[in-house]
Amino acid sequence: MARPVTIVTGGSRGIGAATCLRLAADGHDLALGYVGNHAAAEEVAEAVRAAGARCVTVQGDTSDEAAVERLFDVTRAELGPVTGLVNNAAVTGPLGRLADARTEDLRRVLDVNVLGVLLCCRRAARDMAASGGGAIVNISSGAATLGSPGEYVHYAATKAAVDTVTLGLSKELGPDGIRVNGVAPGAVTTDMHAAMGDPGRAARVGAQTPLGRPGEPAEIAAAVAWLLSADASYTTGAVLRVAGGR
Repeated sequence: MARPVTIVTGGSRGIGAATCLRLAADGHDLALGYVGNHAAAEEVAEAVRAAGARCVTVQGDTSDEAAVERLFDVTRAELGPVTGLVNNAAVTGPLGRLADARTEDLRRVLDVNVLGVLLCCRRAARDMAASGGGAIVNISSGAATLGSPGEYVHYAATKAAVDTVTLGLSKELGPDGIRVNGVAPGAVTTDMHAAMGDPGRAARVGAQTPLGRPGEPAEIAAAVAWLLSADASYTTGAVLRVAGGR
């Protein structure tokens, strides 16, 4: 059987990088999308290749339609028809109350987290329907149901939108043989927390969960890998919460 070909956006770090490594171990060939850090993307790609998988890296911003089209075009040309998509690329903007947020930060979060997911899903739907099916996993967040007051209400709102996209597309694309699911992580030890201005946030929030610790990127990657696998062949429209009980 042909190896699955999966695109992972935001694949150069954190959950995206861990997902690439897990999928490579599970037999996927990969296209790693990244926005700016070429060295980090190539480091992950080399680890993927060392695991026996093919891997291409494609630079681009998922909120840019042309960049999304290029990501899929390069993947098809280099690896073959796309069978899987992991919509992982996301931004939060600085932590703080909505009243203090800058309009440009709000717009950027909406553009990447919602428009970017829609653009990637649209192209994946077209390609997968034409080639006989596939699977999409959208990375949501526990924030979608918690609201994240005082931290990033705008980010939480975009992840709630991602959950709705997941639900609606699962029903729309099921007849085409395309499964659509989501994974909603809680606080995970990635550098996203430092980027938003609070490097200790994952440890602090994780300590408040029933499991008493933050999650690790590999634990999120395991959930993604299951949803893309044949073991999840009757699972669609689900948002799997991997948040330590919070």
